[in-house]
Amino acid sequence: MSIDQATVARIAALARIRLTDAQREAAAVELSRILDWVAQLDEVDTSAVEPLRSVMPISPTLREDIVSDGGRPEDVLRNAPQRSGDYFVVPKVVE
Repeated sequence: MSIDQATVARIAALARIRLTDAQREAAAVELSRILDWVAQLDEVDTSAVEPLRSVMPISPTLREDIVSDGGRPEDVLRNAPQRSGDYFVVPKVVE
C-alpha cells in the first residue's frame, strides 16, 4: 500500500505535528513500509492458533467477593477531616 504526501500532511495536521517537505516525504515512505509489513501479517494462516489470554501458563488466584471494612476502621479514618463513629462526614451536596 502506498501513502502519498497529502495523506501524510492530513495525518500530521490531525496529530498537530509540523513536518517539512523532506520529513513528509520520508514519513510517506516509512508509513508505506509499515503498511506493507502489516499486509504481510495478513497472509499468515492463524486459523489453527488458539487465542492467548497470557503468554505464561499462570492461573489467576481469586478471592471471595466479600464486602468488608477491611477490619481496620481506625486506620482508614485516621486522616478523615470529619468523622462520626466509623463513618466519614461529608458536606451535603443535594438539598
